[in-house]
Amino acid sequence: MHAASDTPVYRQPGFIPFLVARLGAVFAMQIQAIVVAWQVYDITRDPLTLGYVGLAQFLPMVVLLLPAGDVVDRFDRKRILQLSWAVQGLCSALLIALSLKSPDSATPFYAVLMLFGAARAFTGPTLQSLLPQIVPREQLGKAIALNSSIMKIGVIAGPMLGGLLYALGPTLTYSVVLSCFVLAQLTLAGVPVLYAFERQATDDTAWQRFTAGIEYIRSRPVILGVISLDLFAVLFGGIVALLPVYAHEILHVGPEGLGALRSAVAVGAFLMGLYLGMKAIKRHAGLVMFAAVAVFGLANLVFALSHWFWLSFGALLVAGAADMISVYVRLTLLQLATPDEMRGRVNAVNMLFIGASNELGEFESGVTASWFGTVPAAVIGSMGTLAIVGLWMWAFPVLRRTDRLEETQEEAVRPGSQKSAG
Repeated sequence: MHAASDTPVYRQPGFIPFLVARLGAVFAMQIQAIVVAWQVYDITRDPLTLGYVGLAQFLPMVVLLLPAGDVVDRFDRKRILQLSWAVQGLCSALLIALSLKSPDSATPFYAVLMLFGAARAFTGPTLQSLLPQIVPREQLGKAIALNSSIMKIGVIAGPMLGGLLYALGPTLTYSVVLSCFVLAQLTLAGVPVLYAFERQATDDTAWQRFTAGIEYIRSRPVILGVISLDLFAVLFGGIVALLPVYAHEILHVGPEGLGALRSAVAVGAFLMGLYLGMKAIKRHAGLVMFAAVAVFGLANLVFALSHWFWLSFGALLVAGAADMISVYVRLTLLQLATPDEMRGRVNAVNMLFIGASNELGEFESGVTASWFGTVPAAVIGSMGTLAIVGLWMWAFPVLRRTDRLEETQEEAVRPGSQKSAG
């Protein structure tokens, strides 16, 4: 174990293939997301159908996330991920078949996207729970940082590639998506799982296992604190939803400028992730996390008040970098404080909170903008994020006092706790 922990994280057996596999899947999802929305709009010419595209994927994912967490804790995580990606690849094949028929209705697309969203419910918690089984505990922080950073390549380049491919036709584009899922499957097959826990048979019911996960989160201030911090900080910091208004009405930069503003957050996160993958945070991790969320709020405040494009671009760049620091500390704490046999359920709850914060954050920004105006809404959101930092530092002193990430102790699940939780 000691020799493994001394090896650079990118030389850990299976880590690079895992990154390649996940990056292939991210490219597939990003390309498909931009193309299916464009194709559905081409068919209907109704902006409301774009909302249905998102809803068709979001609803099954929300319904299935918590049951998926239980499945992740009970069965082989690598096999679950392979099956999930296989179903998503099947959805790409179905989209190819639909495109070949020159459809005049969007309804079949919604059905395929619902199946796609159901599969994604298993992908998220499985990915987060599988990484700690691939790299040693001592390398987990750097692995999370590099993993988060590399995924930004797909987030940035995927939509652009999707737009270029769609000009050649949706059938070709979905074929590329299917090829990316096949690449992900083939690469993942060779990833060794070296740090998996030994599963023990249990006669607990699904409800007992589910409530045990909720009780575990509720009783651990570190875990509850990092999950809820992300929910409320992003809820108030959902300024990305207002970028089209800022680009058009305030900065006067057009669609090219809007694209640059959207990419600034991802670029800042990507660069910071690369840095953290090489230079881990050594001390005062809790204070660093709170400081990063505060910088995120301040950068959003600068953006809210700016009328100069390059200042706005720089503010979003800083916001992306600060958010990556916060993500790095929060995810590392979450994984290190959770025993492997509980990670699926804990990560499922975390992903549910992340999904809720992103969706509700954009909704909150839109509502406040309609009530108070765009700039006041952005200012209110930024100040709300800063207020959350102060409140959480007071409410979760254990987070504030967290020093070295590697010293975070997981609390084992007590025998019989699952039954008592029900």
